[in-house]
Amino acid sequence: MPILPKERDPRLITIRRGGTLTDEHHRLLAGWALLCAEHVLPLFEDHQPGDSRPRDAIEVGRAWIRGEVRMSEAHQEAFQANAAARGMPDPVKFAALSAGQAVAVAHVAAHDLGAAAYAIRAAGACAPAADAELARVKERQWQRARLPAAVRELVLDDQRGRSAICWHVFDD
Repeated sequence: MPILPKERDPRLITIRRGGTLTDEHHRLLAGWALLCAEHVLPLFEDHQPGDSRPRDAIEVGRAWIRGEVRMSEAHQEAFQANAAARGMPDPVKFAALSAGQAVAVAHVAAHDLGAAAYAIRAAGACAPAADAELARVKERQWQRARLPAAVRELVLDDQRGRSAICWHVFDD
């Protein structure tokens, strides 16, 4: 299931590509997405301690924010993190996919919700079935508490608009 809509929101497209997103806000979205992914990263690392691909992707995402790597390098790291997810149990898989989405924000800002959505799915997948919804709600609350003020309303509005294609994890 795709997490990006067919029609892109111009607020999540950089100015140089014809949208309204500033570079500063793009970096804020990337930083928030990386926080979301890092929050659930232990689910992957505890299961796959010898596989650094998701952590490496997060580090490349941070390097992109600092201007130390090009967007194309960050984009390639997304594929590495996604590859680490293959064949893994759901919590492990979703944690790796969250890292892949987070680093992909350098390429397409709207991947920020993918990182958050997969982190929420990871949190729910590692909880007993009876507690899964509460785990998802707590993860969503944790994420929203860390939204930078400058992009908070944009992200919350985007969550309302894209929750249906993000497995309804953003529904209140």
